[in-house]
Amino acid sequence: MKKILLSLLLLVSGCATTADVEMLKADINQLKKDSYDAQKETSGLKAELAELKTGAVKEDAFNAIRESEASLRSEVSGISKDLQTITGRFDENKYFIDKSLKDKSSEVDLLRLQITALETQLKELQGGKPPSRIEADSKTKGKSEIKKEKKTEPEEAKIPEAKPEIKDPAKIYDAAYAVFKEKKYKEAREKLETFVKEFPKDSLADNAQFWMAESYYAEEDYAGAIVEYDALLKNYPDSDKAVGALLKQGYAFIEMGDKKAAKGILEQLREKYPKSKESELARKKLEEISKKSK
Repeated sequence: MKKILLSLLLLVSGCATTADVEMLKADINQLKKDSYDAQKETSGLKAELAELKTGAVKEDAFNAIRESEASLRSEVSGISKDLQTITGRFDENKYFIDKSLKDKSSEVDLLRLQITALETQLKELQGGKPPSRIEADSKTKGKSEIKKEKKTEPEEAKIPEAKPEIKDPAKIYDAAYAVFKEKKYKEAREKLETFVKEFPKDSLADNAQFWMAESYYAEEDYAGAIVEYDALLKNYPDSDKAVGALLKQGYAFIEMGDKKAAKGILEQLREKYPKSKESELARKKLEEISKKSK
């Protein structure tokens, strides 16, 4: 810069040579070049500064997005957990409702069959013929003659009343069961029914009730069998015969074509007596029902 000022002074004073002029031009050109380079470098720094600012903004925005995403993920996770809890409660409530409906359906079917059986028994009782008028007159006449004879007979000395015979429940049960084994089902059923009425709290009463139901089942009177099996389950729920009664009750429903009621009873058996041999038989029967349905 000092060199350029000196050249200008020489030009002004008129002492400068041609060489000095050329030198001055060269120095001016160099100065222009340096100024251009400085401007270029300044532009580059501005561009870099702008890029740095833009990058900082982008990074801040990216961090904000990441924080927002993390918050959203946390909320979604919470909602998912709540949904799982609600779903679990819904499934649990649905199970108990289905089970309750199934039990009620079985009870309704049993009541329907009991009504049918009672109606059948009522019809049988109403179907009996009343005694004819001649027979009734002859009976009345016979009774009057007996009364007359009693009046004419001399009074005899009073005979002491005999003590009532002590009944042995075991012998009565054995006699009824022997008739059942002979396949005289109607006669056996009458004896067993009498036993249950006279000795309802005896240790053999539940057995007698079971064989009554079996007598109906053997005669293919499945409605009557279902009613008697149900009587055993209600009156003797802790009986050893209860699981067998449930199984045969399910079989009876199958024989009547009511697979829905049968399925409900057999599933109830499996839930209540899972380790019994009857449970395995019930499982096989349920599989048969399922295959036939398909």
